[in-house]
Amino acid sequence: MAKQLKITLVKSTIGTLKKQKATIEALGLTKIGTSKIHNDNPCLQGQIKVVKHLISVEEVVVSAPKKARAKKAEAVEAAN
Repeated sequence: MAKQLKITLVKSTIGTLKKQKATIEALGLTKIGTSKIHNDNPCLQGQIKVVKHLISVEEVVVSAPKKARAKKAEAVEAAN
């Protein structure tokens, strides 16, 4: 399963460079306090590096999809 990151805007983009404002917009962040969840990849890591002073990053634990859990439960019931 791919690792996911929750990115939250914690500081204003007022007074930042155009490149940094564009990166924040590309991440989908609009106002202070907004968060988005993205799949971790090298491109995202580069964006985070550009605006690391404006955001906070947390790793998100992803649970299995409902279908997979249902199949697993059926297999357990069949075994009993």
